[in-house]
Amino acid sequence: MRLVRRVAEFGSLDGITLFAVSKTNDKTKKGNIMNAKPDSTIKAIVLVHGGFVDGSGWEEVYKILKRDGYTVSIVQNPTISLADDVAVTKRVLAAQSGRAVLVGHSYGGAVITEAGNDPKVAGLVYIAAFAPDKGESVSSLIKDPPPGAPVPPILPPVDGYLFLDKAKFPASFAADVDAEKAAFMADSQVPWGIEALSGTISEPAWKTKPSWYLVATEDKMIPPPAQRFMSKRAGSTVVEVAGSHAIYVSQPNAVAKLIENAAKGS
Repeated sequence: MRLVRRVAEFGSLDGITLFAVSKTNDKTKKGNIMNAKPDSTIKAIVLVHGGFVDGSGWEEVYKILKRDGYTVSIVQNPTISLADDVAVTKRVLAAQSGRAVLVGHSYGGAVITEAGNDPKVAGLVYIAAFAPDKGESVSSLIKDPPPGAPVPPILPPVDGYLFLDKAKFPASFAADVDAEKAAFMADSQVPWGIEALSGTISEPAWKTKPSWYLVATEDKMIPPPAQRFMSKRAGSTVVEVAGSHAIYVSQPNAVAKLIENAAKGS
């Protein structure tokens, strides 16, 4: 029995209505292009990381997917500008022997929303990620958060780059990650370019490609209501998992399962 969602207005984010979501059972099946199934033989997965981190955070997800027979590529996008990150992602896609499922975490969701228009992309998977619409950017989506929403501990920019407060990083970004690993993530942050946050989407791939979305319900970086809004707008197949923004690190099995479901078109 298919799950559909009843929505109630939650608040607003830079003029965008946010929704609190409850599930009800229904047999109704969406009939639009976003829910078309990708090629069932897809075995290539491309993973795109978000801001403040690098591709090494995907290691456990990578291991699970490789064990299950998938070819996995990890994009080391520099997070200096959206245009550069899209170009780097497209180079990795070009190296694939066939069509691939493109996966993005956090800011990586903006990257795959633009890069996903590449003909080699069969489907998109968002992991606690931004899924901007045409003309939107990460900056526009995070401007003016609703009252009561957690505020990420982003420090003032230095030379055009952003960092998170190291002392507050574990609680905000990786609350369910092993303390030692979370501390390492805080100390090994990759500078996030302001230009990357302000890069706008020319045409969102989720309008023409099927998508899946994992909502991290304990996320302190991207409010879960915002994740629900973006996933609903994209027409994504949604799962919700209790976990932090770094859910791809803390719960790799749940993340890998959704990715494999996308690869199978289910």
